[in-house]
Amino acid sequence: PATPAGRPVQPVEASIASDRTKIFVVDDDDHIREAIRAVLEDDGRVVESYASCEAFLAAFRPGHSACLLIDAYLPGMSGLELLQRLHDDGHHLPSIMITGNSDVPMAVEAMKAGALDFIEKPIGREELIASIERALELSQDSGKLHEWREAAATHLAGLTARQREVMERVLAGQASKNIAADLGISPRTVENHRASIMKRTGSKSLPALARLALVAAGGGTEPGQ
Repeated sequence: PATPAGRPVQPVEASIASDRTKIFVVDDDDHIREAIRAVLEDDGRVVESYASCEAFLAAFRPGHSACLLIDAYLPGMSGLELLQRLHDDGHHLPSIMITGNSDVPMAVEAMKAGALDFIEKPIGREELIASIERALELSQDSGKLHEWREAAATHLAGLTARQREVMERVLAGQASKNIAADLGISPRTVENHRASIMKRTGSKSLPALARLALVAAGGGTEPGQ
């Protein structure tokens, strides 16, 4: 149907959907992209998916409530480059980076570039939905962001000075034998400290520990920061 001016009438359903939060998924892997779409649509989300950053930028129109879920490693413009581009253009779009398993450097760079969160492959359904809800909540409520930072700081407060030294070196990518040499302790002691750090902070992976440390320090946890 069309109006007298010849413009198509927008269906009511489409009009309602356009006002809902959109989830942009950018990943060059067709199977992963469509699997994420299926999970999110099954959860009642409005999803737009793209195979590249360039395709996303060509279609992106700011001004709507949205969340960006982007793979770190993409052909052409990378996920990090897209986050920086959005920042430079003044778009404060809450974003989540998809990283490889235990990819600590990328996780750190993602949050420094403005990502509110990151999730590791393989991606679980509950983790995906929880991460999106957290990112949207943090982007819309500065109080929640403050609470998140306070909670992260509390988790780290229980670490000893030695454990903090070990943690900083582990997150910098140093091997246990190198950390042991730097601190004058045995590699076995370093491994014991690592295990205690993970247990005390409740971190299930090194990227999760990196996120905790970054959030506690108040860095890289706001879109556009």
